Amino acid sequence: MNCFIYRCSRKEDLYIYLAEKDDFTMVPGEIMRGLGITEFSMELEITPGSKLAREDASTVVRNLEEKGFHLQLPRNASVESIMSNIANPHFTGC
Repeated sequence: MNCFIYRCSRKEDLYIYLAEKDDFTMVPGEIMRGLGITEFSMELEITPGSKLAREDASTVVRNLEEKGFHLQLPRNASVESIMSNIANPHFTGC
């Protein structure tokens, strides 16, 4: 499966993988606001058996098929901590 990877400006090592190039329509608004500016990084062919540096390929493929996107978090970051930061009314970045 082809996917399209974008670097996010809010935090180093935060990336979003999309099933369709430049199609962010499946990404919830809360998550989009937390990404900051997204910059296209690369196109990649991924299969469940692919070797990826920091992600489990089968999880990435499943998320792309089911949700249309996959979020790669920075090391030592949890979804809960990032979403908590986004929900904070004084949020200026992760």
